[in-house]
Amino acid sequence: MHEAPLSDLAGEESIDWRLPYDARRPAVCGSMAVATSQPLAAQAGLEMLRRGGNAADAAVATAAAMTVLEPTTNGIGGDGFALCVFGGEVVGLNASGRSPMRQARSAFDGQAAMSLRGWGPVTVPGAVSGWVALWKRFGRLPFADLMEPAIRFARDGFLVAPRTAQLWERAMPSMSRHAEWRRVFAPNGRAPRAGERVEFPDHARTLEAIARSEGASFYTGDIAKAIADAARAEGAVLDERDLAAHAPQWVKPLEAPFGASRMLQIPPNGQGIAAEIARGILEQSRVNPRYSELSPDCADAVHLAAEAMKLAFRTVHREVGDPAAMRMSPEALLDPAFHAELAREIDATRAKDFDHGPPRTGGTILLCTADREGNMVSLIQSNYTGWGSGVVIPGTGIAMQNRGACFTLERGHVNEYAAGKLPYHTIIPGMLLRRDANGAARAHVAFGCMGGYMQPQGQLQIAGLIEDHRMNPQAALDAPRWQVSEGLVLDVEPGFPQATLDELAKRGHAVKVASEKSITFGRAQCIQRVEHGYIAASDSRGDAQAVVA
Repeated sequence: MHEAPLSDLAGEESIDWRLPYDARRPAVCGSMAVATSQPLAAQAGLEMLRRGGNAADAAVATAAAMTVLEPTTNGIGGDGFALCVFGGEVVGLNASGRSPMRQARSAFDGQAAMSLRGWGPVTVPGAVSGWVALWKRFGRLPFADLMEPAIRFARDGFLVAPRTAQLWERAMPSMSRHAEWRRVFAPNGRAPRAGERVEFPDHARTLEAIARSEGASFYTGDIAKAIADAARAEGAVLDERDLAAHAPQWVKPLEAPFGASRMLQIPPNGQGIAAEIARGILEQSRVNPRYSELSPDCADAVHLAAEAMKLAFRTVHREVGDPAAMRMSPEALLDPAFHAELAREIDATRAKDFDHGPPRTGGTILLCTADREGNMVSLIQSNYTGWGSGVVIPGTGIAMQNRGACFTLERGHVNEYAAGKLPYHTIIPGMLLRRDANGAARAHVAFGCMGGYMQPQGQLQIAGLIEDHRMNPQAALDAPRWQVSEGLVLDVEPGFPQATLDELAKRGHAVKVASEKSITFGRAQCIQRVEHGYIAASDSRGDAQAVVA
């Protein structure tokens, strides 16, 4: 990374980047749209739409640009998932990678849990394969065209956005101990400041190779060799065979009722099913009025949803992992009778600790795209915790994910570490679907909420505001959020009525009110289809922008 300071007149140190006033942004409307957490990346996707590309082209261009513009949460060395509706076809894409085939479970004997750093938690990166698969199936423009904006930003530089700068600074203590990470991302011994220009020449060369080879170089060419050589140099076992064996999977999304719509989720190994389980529990709860009829900010609504979410987390933490190792099928997990059984555990007057476990953190980006033909994509990608493992492949700029940290070392668990296995995954794209009387599909809302443990919780809340309460997408993203944590802890953002907070505490929730709305409660994006086009929204908790044309 090369850093070039701004002039004294516009120097980053002369600007106060705080936002002391209650700023509101409107939803935006257009015939095609892109929304993500970095304005330049959103514009990269819109550029492809204006060139005649479709929602898939825009999604790939935006995703590639995000690896450069927001390296604090995703990268070329991460994984990705996507939900897509094209011409009435509803498909999901699982581009997550497996643990190395030659790394046995015994490598972690004596550890209480998987580590976060080093080669131990590194799994095969799947994001690049996801870009290629999405483009090959649905794209219109040449693949190299989709890489152009990302390459341009990496080669010529870009100005770091304010919240990205904060995340960069936050990562310094844990990441700066890794020499190649420090060389690439903090060559001056510090994180770049907001408004400072940075360049990533290594990223540019890597993205150029990916563009020329349509991704092949990453899995069977020079980039694959560089990754394997770096692993061998440090005594790790990830090698060319692991990379060559990787293949993204097209999957049938899980569909579950959500008001007048159907919620779509990628099947396990992802945790998206948790949002569907929680909603199913709420549908089966015996309360009057029904959950969907309650005011979203009242104590009854928050209490019921929080309890349902804890039960959903307990379920997925016990039962979700590599589908080949699961004991319960997704169909069984979505059975209304099972949800009714869980709903009976809820006490409408008292919070409970359902042993749902500690939060799983993560750093993630999500984007949504929509084109003139009604096609929509919700795509998410991540290195897991920020930059991931701390391993950066020399000369490439590739920060390797630490998704393997999501494995457990508990003997006999469905998600116990094993060689060549898919780990439990926190990142989940979101989609609401409408079907006509003949069963034909029509994308209704593409959305998602980034942030580890917050993702299904955010989806449950945002989708409910849109579907149950008819809020426009921007209002649904602006609304204060709650977050269940371990035990009885319930974290809430400012904005809930004091009477709600008092009643939640009375019911036994350990309520903790945050000082401000922040990325701790997720960064969300949303595009909603309407009769003549789209309404798009972006989350003020991030550097986000929704753009339309």
